[in-house]
Amino acid sequence: MTSAASRLRVAERDGITCVEFIDRNILDEANIQRIGEEIGQLIDAQPQPRLLISFQNVDHLSSAALGTLITINNKIKSKDGQLRLADIDPQIYEIFVITKLNKLFKIYKTSEEAIESFA
Repeated sequence: MTSAASRLRVAERDGITCVEFIDRNILDEANIQRIGEEIGQLIDAQPQPRLLISFQNVDHLSSAALGTLITINNKIKSKDGQLRLADIDPQIYEIFVITKLNKLFKIYKTSEEAIESFA
């Protein structure tokens, strides 16, 4: 699944697909679209996807990236799946708060906490 052009690191853990970004800055439209497509394929591959997206390496996130996250969330919900976000830098988390996306997403301090939260 992971091609040379992939912007993601993907691992399976206890039936949960864990996704980590390779790039520190998720700002470029083309990259964001590619990331959205890759995660979309991961969601399509499972009947009830359980997905954890870690922002551990991310320093900057554009509004287009937030839009892609909303699309991913809707796609997962349509399949009765679960999405968790984790390891978000405090400055980026502020954006989630300002846009009230912290109410839409289930956000955890660490990937470990997020993994434990899956029902």
